[in-house]
Amino acid sequence: MELRVLYFASVREVLGHGETVSTDAATLGDLRSELIARGGPHALALGRHQPLRMALGQVLCDEATALRPDAEVAFFPPVTGG
Repeated sequence: MELRVLYFASVREVLGHGETVSTDAATLGDLRSELIARGGPHALALGRHQPLRMALGQVLCDEATALRPDAEVAFFPPVTGG
């Protein structure tokens, strides 16, 4: 399936604004693992050592959330106030 993946804040600094991804991933966690497996900047920005939030269709979700075709996925660091 094709997904639009968007990156925000520090993730965007490493990976850019986003990309279209062709994947067989079933969940957000599976997609994250696929992207990490690319190595290089993807492993650096999305690695399991990074605390990240994820959204599917602009709704915050956890890694167990099922993906749907043509969905929009976003990865971003936790937000803190100040």
